[in-house]
Amino acid sequence: MTSPGLSLREVTAASVRAICALKVADSQNGYVAANAVSIAQAYFEPTAVFRAAYAGETPVGFIMWRPGSDDPDRVISLWRFMIDRDHQGKGYGKAALSLWLQQRREDGIRLVTTSVVLGPASPLDFYRSLGFDLTGEIRPNGESLLSLRL
Repeated sequence: MTSPGLSLREVTAASVRAICALKVADSQNGYVAANAVSIAQAYFEPTAVFRAAYAGETPVGFIMWRPGSDDPDRVISLWRFMIDRDHQGKGYGKAALSLWLQQRREDGIRLVTTSVVLGPASPLDFYRSLGFDLTGEIRPNGESLLSLRL
């Protein structure tokens, strides 16, 4: 599902403040880092790539990824993904992630991994609705690993 007018764009000097101002719902705090933290971390992780999700000309979310360690040419790790609290429930999350997955498939990626913190506001059901499955692996930070074959 891709919403008309939904796009993934580079974060620029002109847009970075608006992207950093995007916030998840209060109940989701602790499940994903703030966008400013993600952008700062990407500075120290040279393989990290991040984009802002836009609905028309309005920034609605943020996504960040990096090559997977198993086979960086065919495996990718979805590191961060969020939709702003004011834009949740409108289909932007599924549309943005579906668009991103389509782009990765076109890039030749065959496996996408991500991880979630389990709990009451966990995004686990969201990822499962897009085809991700729990692998049974728990990362050292306590997050549960998910994967999706493209």
